[in-house]
Amino acid sequence: MISISNLEKYYRTEDVETVALNKLSLEVKEGEFVAVMGPSGCGKSTLLNILGLLDDPDGGSFLFNGIEVVNYNERKRANLRKRNIGFVFQSFNLIDELTVFENVELPLIYLGMKSAERKKKVEEVLDKIKIMHRRNHYPQQLSGGQQQRVAVSRAVVNNPRLILADEPTGNLDSTNGNEVMQLLTDLNEQGTTIIMVTHSEHDARYSHRVIRMLDGQTVLENIMV
Repeated sequence: MISISNLEKYYRTEDVETVALNKLSLEVKEGEFVAVMGPSGCGKSTLLNILGLLDDPDGGSFLFNGIEVVNYNERKRANLRKRNIGFVFQSFNLIDELTVFENVELPLIYLGMKSAERKKKVEEVLDKIKIMHRRNHYPQQLSGGQQQRVAVSRAVVNNPRLILADEPTGNLDSTNGNEVMQLLTDLNEQGTTIIMVTHSEHDARYSHRVIRMLDGQTVLENIMV
């Protein structure tokens, strides 16, 4: 599904150039659950932003489903992103003014889906992720674990082939964190590819493979048994 080769990313100011990704190469096959680990500043989030087509690399190759996307313009990136990729963030990134239902519905509105079909798909995913009983609540009326369930619902409502998760349990207690990791595991077992950035060795054990980064490069890979 994903093949990147010699990927480079630099951040420049007038005085300093910081290397975020240093000729990084890796592959992720369809159906894998991959955890990316490493110290703060090693390039994990930069990598995730590029994989999610939210940022451009400064060099190298990025194949998504066999297609080179490095030179895609914003319209082509947005179209590929909204049809193929779901995002789960540490901070949930829900819209406070929208209900649970409306937050989950939003990606389908962007896809131009008709109202009746949107309603059916949102209700299906809310029921599946066991948050239907909160459909008319607002984010600030929910616990952290419930908010992350809504965020996961929003990420999967359009049946993406890939989910990118950035510290998905970082703001949760262990019980809610384990529930979210089980949700991601269930989605992966149903065929969704997952790439997760995490500092948690516990969460990484849910994955098939751990990629460890340092100074913008991959330094070690572990197959999880």
